[in-house]
Amino acid sequence: MTVMPWFRPTVSLATAALATGLLLPAAAMAEGMPQLDFKSPLTTSQVVWGAIIFVVLYILAAKLALPKVASVLEERATNIARDLDGAHAAKASADAGMAEAATATAKARAEAQAAINAALEEAKQAAAAQATVLNERLEKQLQDSEAQITAARAAAMRALRQVATETAETVITRLTNAPADQQRLNSAIGSALAARGAG
Repeated sequence: MTVMPWFRPTVSLATAALATGLLLPAAAMAEGMPQLDFKSPLTTSQVVWGAIIFVVLYILAAKLALPKVASVLEERATNIARDLDGAHAAKASADAGMAEAATATAKARAEAQAAINAALEEAKQAAAAQATVLNERLEKQLQDSEAQITAARAAAMRALRQVATETAETVITRLTNAPADQQRLNSAIGSALAARGAG
C-alpha cells in the first residue's frame, strides 16, 4: 500500500529530527537536561523504543488506517459525483418536462384559438345564410304584399267607379226625372277620378 502524499513530509521531518538528535554532541544536549543525556542507558533505550514505536505506528497507519481513510474519501468522492450526476439528470428531466409543458400549453392555446376561430366563422356563415333566407322571405312577402295592395287598389278603384257611376245616375235621375247620358256620365266620372289620381 502506498503512503498518502500529504503524509510523506511528516515522516521525512520526523526521521530528520530523530537523526539530528542522535548525531548532536551529547554534552551540548545534556547540558541541564538529563533526558537528553545519551551517555545514560535509560535515555538511549527510550530513544530506541521511541523510534521502534514510531516505526510500528507508521507501519500500522500506512497499512491499516490510511487505506481506510483513503477508501472513505474515495467512496465519499464517488457518492458526491453520483449525487451530482443525479442532480444534473433531475435538472435535465425537469427542464425537459417544463419545455414539454410549455409546448403542450402553446399547442392547446393554438388549438383553442383555432376552434374559437372555426366556431366564429361557422356562426358567421350560419348567420349570413339565415339572413339570406330571411331577406328572401321578406322580399317575397313584400312582393306579395305589394301585389295584394295593387290588387286591392284596383278592386277599390273599380268599386269606386261603379259606386260613383251608380250614385251619379241616381242623383241625375232624381233631379231631372230622366235617365242620365251614360257616355257623358262615364266621361265626367273618369275626368274626376283622374284629377284625384284614382283613375
